[in-house]
Amino acid sequence: MGIMATNESERNTRLNQRITSDLRERMQSSERDDPDLADDSHEDTKKTGRFGWVWAILIILAILSLICIAFI
Repeated sequence: MGIMATNESERNTRLNQRITSDLRERMQSSERDDPDLADDSHEDTKKTGRFGWVWAILIILAILSLICIAFI
């Protein structure tokens, strides 16, 4: 019984070492391939339409109505 537990723990140790080395390699490769996300910030942006203020007013009215319902 003791021998089987020793062999199992040795296999787990080897597996843990392989997983650790694999993760280390992935981290090192991802540091080299680190994308610069600052360049993507200007793609496909739209300005707020001329009726954007309507949405703001509707949201404010909805919040006020919820407050009135809760306290009345």
